[in-house]
Amino acid sequence: MIAEDTFRPPWCHKKIMSELMGNIYGQYDAKPQGFVPDGISLQNMMLPHGPLKAEKLDNTMSFMFETRLLQHLTRLAAVEAPPQDDYIEPWDSLEKQFDGTPGKK
Repeated sequence: MIAEDTFRPPWCHKKIMSELMGNIYGQYDAKPQGFVPDGISLQNMMLPHGPLKAEKLDNTMSFMFETRLLQHLTRLAAVEAPPQDDYIEPWDSLEKQFDGTPGKK
């Protein structure tokens, strides 16, 4: 992988950039099921995303574009390629750490 032997942010993270990921061939490390070649994934700023654990993959190629701007789907994309209904399932087992109570740690 391009980031091998370099610093890489935590796998499951959120940041102030919007990311558009695309899979050219093979398997994408953050979405091994259901992210097929020619698929794309859009995570707008401040949304948690990414794989839950590190795993090295070979024979795969993906790309990412980042921007500080909020991204929007076109009406055609929303109708012809609707969002994946089970997208949140991999994170169902994570324990909730924040309940929104001011001052609570």
